[in-house]
Amino acid sequence: MSRSLNLVSGLYLKISILTIVAGLVLRIVLLFNGQTSDLGFSPGEWCQVFLLGAMNDLCAATIGFGFLWLFMMSVSETKYRKPWGYIILGILAAAFCYVTFCNTIFDEYGSVAPQVASGILGFWAGTFALRLFFRGFRSYWTTVWFALIITLYVGAIVFNAISEYFFWNEFGVRYNFIAVDYLVYTNEVVGNIMESYPVLPMSLGIIVVTLLITWYLFRRDLGQADRLIGWRWKAVAGPAYIAAMLLAIWLLHFNTRFQDSDNVYVNELQANGLYKFYDAFVKNELDYEQFYITEPEAKAEEFVHGVYGSTGDNLHAVRSEGPEIRRNIVLITIESMSASFMGHFGNTRQLTPVLDSLYDRSLAFDRVYATGNRTVRGLEAVTLSLPPCPGQSIIKRPNNAGMHSTGALLRDKGYTVKYFYGGNSYFDNMETFFSGNGYEIVDQRQYEPGETTFANIWGVCDEDAYRKVIRTLNEDAGDGKPFFAHVMTVSNHRPFTYPAGKVSIPHDAKSRNGGVMYTDYALGRFFAEASKQPWFANTIFLITADHCASSAGRTEIPLEKYHIPALIYAPGFVEPQHVGGIVSQIDLMPTLLSLLNMSYDSHFYGRSIYDEGYVNRAFIATYQDLGYLEGDVFTILSPVRRFEQYRVVPTEDNPHNLEPMETENPEQVSRAIGYYQTSSAWNKR
Repeated sequence: MSRSLNLVSGLYLKISILTIVAGLVLRIVLLFNGQTSDLGFSPGEWCQVFLLGAMNDLCAATIGFGFLWLFMMSVSETKYRKPWGYIILGILAAAFCYVTFCNTIFDEYGSVAPQVASGILGFWAGTFALRLFFRGFRSYWTTVWFALIITLYVGAIVFNAISEYFFWNEFGVRYNFIAVDYLVYTNEVVGNIMESYPVLPMSLGIIVVTLLITWYLFRRDLGQADRLIGWRWKAVAGPAYIAAMLLAIWLLHFNTRFQDSDNVYVNELQANGLYKFYDAFVKNELDYEQFYITEPEAKAEEFVHGVYGSTGDNLHAVRSEGPEIRRNIVLITIESMSASFMGHFGNTRQLTPVLDSLYDRSLAFDRVYATGNRTVRGLEAVTLSLPPCPGQSIIKRPNNAGMHSTGALLRDKGYTVKYFYGGNSYFDNMETFFSGNGYEIVDQRQYEPGETTFANIWGVCDEDAYRKVIRTLNEDAGDGKPFFAHVMTVSNHRPFTYPAGKVSIPHDAKSRNGGVMYTDYALGRFFAEASKQPWFANTIFLITADHCASSAGRTEIPLEKYHIPALIYAPGFVEPQHVGGIVSQIDLMPTLLSLLNMSYDSHFYGRSIYDEGYVNRAFIATYQDLGYLEGDVFTILSPVRRFEQYRVVPTEDNPHNLEPMETENPEQVSRAIGYYQTSSAWNKR
C-alpha cells in the first residue's frame, strides 16, 4: 500500500510544482507585456501577485488533479469479473447505439458533436470488450493510458500558460467572458487563431516541451501503473484527496476577497486563469438584486419615472413637433473602431482620412462612449437603447424576441428593416436576436459566388459587404417604402487581412493599423458608390463603432478604452456641428429619430440630445462592473455590493484620466443604482 501511496503523492506533488512554476513564469512574462503598464505596486501588492498567486495556482492544481485521481481510482480487476464486466459492456454498447442511431442532445447541438460522441463511445465500448475478453491486454492498456494522461496533464499546463499569454496580449486580462465565448464559437475562433498566429511551429514547440518535461519529471512513474490495483491505498487516498479538493475550492473562493486593489493589474496577475474562466462561465447572467447595491424598488422606479416621465417599465411617449420626415436610414456599426485611431482625436498616422472627412461634414459627437467591450454590447446599445445588463448581453440570452427595438419601431412605421452582416449571423446569436426583433437577415449565406472577392474566417471583406448592401437597397428602394439598414462590418478584426493593393500597409501584414486603414478605405468606397444611387439624397446615415479595439487599462473601466467615434451624416439635411458633451451609445438612435421628427411610445433609456431634459451621461460596463459617467464623476457598481467613484482629471496624454475620489458623491451613486437596478428588473419581465 505504501508504494501505491508514494506513487500517487509523488504525482500530485510534481504536478502541483509544475503548475506553480508555470504560473510564476507567466506572471513575470505578463509584467513585461505591452498591455501591462504603470506597475507602481506596493510591497503588499507584490505579495498578492506572487504569494497569493502561487496559492491560487496550487488550489487550481489540486482541483485539476481530480481527473488523474479518478483514473487511478478506476484501475481495478473487479470491474472485469462476472457479472460486472458484462453489465458495463452492455451499458457502453447501448449508449453507443443510442447516440449513433437516435436523435439525441448532440444532434440538437449540431456541428460534429454527434460524430464525436459516437466515436468516443464506440472506442470506449470496443476497447473495454478487448480488456474484458483478453486478460493480457489489460496491463498494457492501463500503462499506456496512465502515461498518456500524465503527458496530457503536462501538455495542458504548458498550453494553458501560452494561451493565457496570448489572451493577455489581446485583452490585457486573464480569461473572462470572451474566453467562454471562444468555446462556443469554435469554428470562427479556431479559424481566427489559424490565420493570426504561426500555429504549426507553436504546436510543435508545445509538443517538444511537453515531452521533455514529462520525461524529465515522470519517467520513473510512467511504467508503474500496476501499483494502482487494489483497494487499500484507495481507502486512504480517496478521502484525503476529497478533503484537499474541498479545501482548495474554499481557498480559491476565499482568496477572491483579496482581489480588491485599486490597480486592476494586481487583481488579474494574482488570479489563476482557469479559475477566472470558471468564474466567468458561471456568471453568464448576474442577478442585479443579488449581487449589487440596491435601493428600495419604489425609490428606484420613482427616479426613472421622473427622468423620463414614464410609467410601468419605463413606458413613455416621445413626441416631436412638425410632420414626420420619412427618410431612409442606414446605420453602420464599425468593428473595433476606437476614437484614438482618428486624426480628429489626435492620431497622426493618417489611418482614417474618410472618417475624419465625414466628421467635418456631419453632426459629429466628440465624447461618445461605448456601453461595453464586445460586439454584442454595441449592437444591444444601438438596437435596444438600454443600459448594459450585468452578465451576458441580452443578444445572447434566451427569450429575447419581441423586444422594443429600433427595428421593430421602424417596421411598424412602414419601413423595410434589414440587418447586414458579412459573416454567418449565427455567431453571437445575432440571427436569433435580430430575426426575433423585426429585422430581415442578410448575411454571408445570401451571397452569390460572384459577390465575394475576399473573405477570411469572420466573413467577406467590407468592400464586398458594402456592395451587397447597395445592391439590396437598390432593390428595396424600388418598393416605394423607406428602408432601415443596419450594417455590421467585420474587416477590422484579427487576423486583419484584406484585399491586396487597397492601402499602404500590405494585406498580409496582419497589422491592426492595416485593418483600420482598410476599414476606412472601404467606407469611402461605399459612400462613393452610394452617392450615385437615386435613394442617397433621401437617406440619413449614422456611423459609429461597436466597441474599441482594446479595453485593458489600469482601472476596471478605463474611459479612454471606451471612447468611440459617432456621426450623423445627411448632406443638405443635417447641418455640420460638433457635440462636445458626454453622449452614451444608447442615445445615438433616439437622436437620429428626433431629427426625423418621429413620435413613438418608447421603453428606451436612450434619449435624443435635443430633448429638453437631456442629461449628458454615459453607461459603460464590463460583464460585471457597471459604470455611470455624469459630469466629471465616474461611478462603478460591482458585485458583492461594492461601488467605486473616480473623478475625470484630464492630463496632456489622456483627457479621460481617472483619479480615485476621496469623498464620495452619494447623488451620483443613487442615480447609477436607479438606472441599472430598474433596467435589469424590467428586462427580466
